[in-house]
Amino acid sequence: MSKNPISESIVNRAPIDKVDSHQHFWELSRGFYDWLTQDIQLLYKDYLPECLLEEVKRNHVNETILVQASATEAETLFLLEIAEKTDYVAGVVGWIDMESQTALATLDVFNQNPYFKGIRPMLQDMDDVDWILDAQFVPIFAYLSANNLTFDALVREHHLTAIYLLAKQYPLLKIVINHCAKPHIDKPPSVYWKIQLSQFKALNNVSIKLSGLVTEALNNDVNAAQICPYFDHIMSIFGTNRIMWGSDWPVLKLNGDYDNWVGLTHELLVNYSLTEQQNIWANNARVFYNLSAI
Repeated sequence: MSKNPISESIVNRAPIDKVDSHQHFWELSRGFYDWLTQDIQLLYKDYLPECLLEEVKRNHVNETILVQASATEAETLFLLEIAEKTDYVAGVVGWIDMESQTALATLDVFNQNPYFKGIRPMLQDMDDVDWILDAQFVPIFAYLSANNLTFDALVREHHLTAIYLLAKQYPLLKIVINHCAKPHIDKPPSVYWKIQLSQFKALNNVSIKLSGLVTEALNNDVNAAQICPYFDHIMSIFGTNRIMWGSDWPVLKLNGDYDNWVGLTHELLVNYSLTEQQNIWANNARVFYNLSAI
């Protein structure tokens, strides 16, 4: 993605408090990451807090949410250790084995750590779109709801009906759809994607992350005009109180960089009030992830 002088001028002129609601760290030697192979050369190296420090400082990002990238409980413990040592990491979204008989006990252990904010199963590659609705998970969702913990939905558009049914079943469960359900932004939004998201208009317990879009494009020069139809649709459904900004760093690096994504987001928000912008940049994530509790 090329530098955009308009984006840069906006960033430089109007610094604003930000919370990055979605970023990752990993350390290859720990062996947690089956999906991370040498053919993804840009990502196949350690990404740890010092690697992101300059980006968050330069872009006025005061807090981040560190999200799991491995289907292992050991990685969640590793991320919690990072959060305890890293000033700008405000919370961790981890992973538990939801099918294990010890799932509730594991949740209880994680929940003793104030940085633990919720869980994210890796639903996006599951063929069974209704897996998350299995009755065996009822105690888990009841626990999350009762303890003000969150559920990150890593899904594609064909999983959204199951997430809708989940949200209806647990109205106190805070759910956030990751990466706008990963639409392919090289063409106009599909009718199916728009209809699937429209289900959530009246469900106030469901939010969405403005994140991960540039990595769904085939071209390397994504601009605000390309993203705008997608942004306008999620705005029409979720409004300025249920959208939270995230970088998806370092995956973002596959098709862009931190500064450019911040600049693009400033362009998308330029016609909104400062209060509405602040909600999307920071306030919504702080409320959703209960960051004031630390």
